[in-house]
Amino acid sequence: MLTYEECLELSDLTSDEVDAIAEHEHMDPMIAMALGHYMITHAGEQKIKRIIMDDIEKAQREHNYQHAEMLQKVLQHFITTHPEHNSQKAAA
Repeated sequence: MLTYEECLELSDLTSDEVDAIAEHEHMDPMIAMALGHYMITHAGEQKIKRIIMDDIEKAQREHNYQHAEMLQKVLQHFITTHPEHNSQKAAA
């Protein structure tokens, strides 16, 4: 049986990215990891980026600025680690 950490290594996501998906979609982190991996392998990077941006906006509306700041770092990391996909979609 694979552990959470082993699955995370295979997913091409960080734990913070998985947590952002889980928060947005109201699901267990393991399911969010599977969803995120599916989106990455099926040209869904823009959807993940939008999910993280939605989470940032929600945190700001709730005046949870510390969480919003952490999510901003998650977003920057995601964009940095998936540049070819994000730039291709932005250009389209």
